[in-house]
Amino acid sequence: MSLHVGIVGLPNVGKSTLFNALTKAGVAVAPYPFTTIDPNRGIATVPDPRLEALAALVGPEHVTPATIEFVDIAGLVRGSHRGEGLGNRFLAHIREVDAVAVMARCFMDTNVAHVDGSLDPVRDVETLDLELILADVETVEKRLEKTRGTAKARPKDAAAELEMLEELLARLKRGERAGRWATLDETQASLAHQLSLLTAKPRLYVANVDEDALPDGNAYAAAVAALAAEEGAQYTLLCAQLESDLNEWPPAEAAEYRAGLGMARPGLETLVWAAYRTLGLITFFTTVGGREVRAWSVEQGATAPRAAGRVHTDMERGFIRAEVVNWEALIAGGSWSAAREKGLLHTEGREYTVQDGDVCLFRFSPS
Repeated sequence: MSLHVGIVGLPNVGKSTLFNALTKAGVAVAPYPFTTIDPNRGIATVPDPRLEALAALVGPEHVTPATIEFVDIAGLVRGSHRGEGLGNRFLAHIREVDAVAVMARCFMDTNVAHVDGSLDPVRDVETLDLELILADVETVEKRLEKTRGTAKARPKDAAAELEMLEELLARLKRGERAGRWATLDETQASLAHQLSLLTAKPRLYVANVDEDALPDGNAYAAAVAALAAEEGAQYTLLCAQLESDLNEWPPAEAAEYRAGLGMARPGLETLVWAAYRTLGLITFFTTVGGREVRAWSVEQGATAPRAAGRVHTDMERGFIRAEVVNWEALIAGGSWSAAREKGLLHTEGREYTVQDGDVCLFRFSPS
C-alpha cells in the first residue's frame, strides 16, 4: 500500500523547505515562485516509541518503521484552473495524491515575498480553495455533459448519477468543497473518487511560523487552527526552516535546542502523525524470528487477511489464522513464548479487525 500526501499551498509558503526537512531529499529551495515544477517525492518514516520498545525487547538485526510518501507540489496562484503559472500541471499532480497537507504561511520575512503582498493565511487558503473548486467545476461539468448524453438514450440508467452531479455542481458553484457532499452517501463518495475531485480529498492544515512564535504559534496560526477545528481537520504547527536546520545537528543537541523553545517533540513528528491520522491509518507490528521488528501501516478497520497482505500477498491469499498480542502485553510478558504461556496471545480468524498496536504472527498456506 503506497499512500501519498501532497504538500500544497501558494508560492513561497515553505513547502519545499518542509519537504526537505521531512524526507532529507535536498530539493531546490529559493525565495521566488515555481522553484518546484515537477513534483518531488520522498519517503518519511513514522516515528513510533512502540517500535523502539519492541526492538529493545527483541534485540533484532533490523528495525523497520512505517512510512508515508510526501509529494512537494508547486505553488498554486490565482487562475491556476485556467493554466496560470503552469496551474494545469500542478492540479494534475494533486489529483494523484490520497490526501493534501495545506500549508499556510504564518511567518513574516521581508526577504521572501508574498504573492499577494501581505500576510493573511486564511485568505491564502480561500484562494487555494477557489482554484481547486473551479477545477472541480470543470471536471463535473464534463462528466455531466457525458451523463446527459447517456440519459437521452437510457434515462433510467443515468437518472441517479444525473441527479447527483447536478447537486454537486450546484454546491461547488456556491463555493462549497466536494468533501462534505462526498461524506453524505457511499455512492457519492464513490463518484467523487472516480472523478478524482480535488476538494474531496482528505486534508490537514500546517501553520508554518517563525521560530520566535514557537511553541504556541501566533495570531496567524491561531486563525488556521480555528479553520481546521471548524472543518474537523487535523492541524499542526511548526517552523519548517528550523526543522530543516536542526536536521543537520546531532540529535542530542537538536533535542536540547527544541526543549529550550518549549517543544516536547519535533514539529515534523506532529506533522507525520497528523498525516497518518488524515489517511485513516493504524499501525501493527511483526517480529520475524528475532531478525526484524517492523511496523506496518494499514487502513483503520482492516481485517487480519488484509493486514497479512501488507506483509506479503501470499499471506493474504493463503491466510489461515493470526496469532495476536497487544504490544504492551508482549513487553509485559517478556517474550513471545512467555506471552503465549501466560495466555496473553489470542488466535483470530478472517473476520478479526486488526487494532492499532497489535503484534501479529500470520499463519498461511503458501500458494
